[in-house]
Amino acid sequence: MKKEQDITKDTDKNEEVQESSKAGNTSNDETSKDQSEENHEGTTLDEQETSEETSTNNDKEEKEELSETEKLQLALDAEKDKHLRLFAEFENYKRRTSKERLELFKTAGQEVIQSLLPVLDDFDRAIKELEKSTDKDAFSGVELINNKLRETLKSKGLEPMNVKSGDTFDADLHEAITQISAPSDEMKGKIIDVVERGYTLGDKIIRYPKVVTGK
Repeated sequence: MKKEQDITKDTDKNEEVQESSKAGNTSNDETSKDQSEENHEGTTLDEQETSEETSTNNDKEEKEELSETEKLQLALDAEKDKHLRLFAEFENYKRRTSKERLELFKTAGQEVIQSLLPVLDDFDRAIKELEKSTDKDAFSGVELINNKLRETLKSKGLEPMNVKSGDTFDADLHEAITQISAPSDEMKGKIIDVVERGYTLGDKIIRYPKVVTGK
């Protein structure tokens, strides 16, 4: 009887040990599971943080690259603008120098021709006097030289202004040196006599005709 009781106690003790072992195993399993879940959650958070950092770095690199491209574009635009300005300035310089050169040539030619106008006046006076002379050879020689000189100057653009007695006086075209009483009412305000002939060089009047007007 005592032996049976001892066997029963040993059986109960073994069952308690087994239950305790099961409980320990269950607790260990739950702990391992919790640790695994924690490890998994930690890994997921690390991956998310790494992904966010990578995305941030990529955005930053794109912004830096875009900013560098914009800088290069601005530099290129500035160089283009500088080139266009230099080209425009050079074209203006060429036009200005060409115009100044032409004006210089015209001015130089005008000065020479203007210096010859008194010679033409002398020829006019000489021909008037020779017309009264009986020396036809002298008249022909002077007239020939006069015509040759005038044709040469005409080829350079010199033209005499066609002004004669009876024309209406125009202050923009004529230079009145004096006024006299008009011989008739029709000659009032008109040219009575041309004292000195006027000349044009191209489209420019280089000497105004000196005239006497009636009043």
